[in-house]
Amino acid sequence: IEGGAGGAAVLAGTARVLTSGGDDVTEAFLAGARAALEAARSAKARMAVLKEGSPSCGALAVYDGSFAGRRTPGQGVTTALLERHGIRVFGEDRLAEAADYLRTLET
Repeated sequence: IEGGAGGAAVLAGTARVLTSGGDDVTEAFLAGARAALEAARSAKARMAVLKEGSPSCGALAVYDGSFAGRRTPGQGVTTALLERHGIRVFGEDRLAEAADYLRTLET
């Protein structure tokens, strides 16, 4: 995500998702996020476990766009969209927290 701005900025149209070669793939990320939201809604999902660090799925951090392996705090595009619609997202490194949250949903 250009400038490490995060998924919310991409959704707002103030940031872009770029490849290492500089190609703008923002529309593909937005389409993927919308498809994930539709699938989650169809399944009546209230939470999701996604890949931490990804520019699409990061829940706490995303790569900073430098392609040097550095992360910056923020959410990916899909995570930001899901959270905006009330679907709580956890990274795969927070499975215990996700399980706790799932137990609260089941009671």
